[in-house]
Amino acid sequence: MRRIAALLAPALVTLALVAGPAAAEQVSRFPASEHERTVLTIRSAADADAMAPLIRDYQLLYPDVTVVYHEYITADLFSEVAAACAAGRVAGGYEADLVISSSVDHLIKLANDGCARPHRSIETGRQPDWAAWRNEVFGFTTEPAVIAYRPDLVPREDLPRSRVELVDLLRRKPEAYAGRIGSYDITLSGIGYLFAVYDARAAATYGRLVEAFGRANLQVRCCTADLIADLEAGRIAIGYNLLGSYVYGAMRRGARLGVVVPQDYTLVLSRAALVPVVARAAGDAFAFLDYLLSERGQRVSRDEGFFFDRTGPLPAGVDGPPSLSAAGIFRPITVGPVLLAVQDRAKRARFLAEWRQSIGAEVPRGGVQGGPRGGQRAEEP
Repeated sequence: MRRIAALLAPALVTLALVAGPAAAEQVSRFPASEHERTVLTIRSAADADAMAPLIRDYQLLYPDVTVVYHEYITADLFSEVAAACAAGRVAGGYEADLVISSSVDHLIKLANDGCARPHRSIETGRQPDWAAWRNEVFGFTTEPAVIAYRPDLVPREDLPRSRVELVDLLRRKPEAYAGRIGSYDITLSGIGYLFAVYDARAAATYGRLVEAFGRANLQVRCCTADLIADLEAGRIAIGYNLLGSYVYGAMRRGARLGVVVPQDYTLVLSRAALVPVVARAAGDAFAFLDYLLSERGQRVSRDEGFFFDRTGPLPAGVDGPPSLSAAGIFRPITVGPVLLAVQDRAKRARFLAEWRQSIGAEVPRGGVQGGPRGGQRAEEP
């Protein structure tokens, strides 16, 4: 199972696994410290370990609010919320006051289908254009796609700090790194697919990189947690395009890992939130959303939850430029309708076919046990 111990803080009294015919989630309850005025129900594909500090700090401001946090894999979350929206289910049938996901294209689709409530406030008005859409979907974290590695398995002279350097390393030392490079199986991972699509758009080196991965017998996994586990166990030496906050969180817990923020360009995903039309406690959901976007919420997110921000210095021990905004490397994945194209079935099928051909017809499928059902992190697929 996932690392549950970190969740068992005083404010969190229950953790249960709930399985249904269409979805499975882990449920965490954060009780109000004062007389309970209301219950805020959050359905999310963000890891509860990372969200818990934010929830507890929010409850210092609103001590009469109990928070019930349902944690999913992204595909199950999207399916369930979309079905609830279509059916118009509200309290007594389905409760969801806030929806959070790293698969921002899912949230854009929900909003485009009329499933989100608009919200305007001082905090939402401060967001950059690329991090919000139509006053309905709001990005609140900064998630760089990083290169992770095992320092004892990758000599300093081999450490790739760009995609060109990674391609060159695999060309110069094919035997040393054959079967030792890992990344997402983009046929299974929503985040992996999103990063790959934007890699293809951002760089002329994408084709060379994928071909190099194919020659190196790329080890593919469904999700960040499995790739981190492979790095920790020494089964792979380098992981490509991993979520920076999860790798750095593992480092903080003592894992023998290193992190490189690529210096040619860095894709940055902004985990996003929306308030669904079926929200029962919409006012409290808007208050929590404003907290996430506020200076206070962003500080807690940077210090205790997700570790990176747009303009501040990189976390200690991360190899890269002074900040994500330095040297022109910042490549945000825009929160907006451009993400609807990512879900186009014909384009997706073509892209995946080309990827399979470059990687190799027989793609290894290790580590593909379901989401919270099988103990993986909530973020993918």
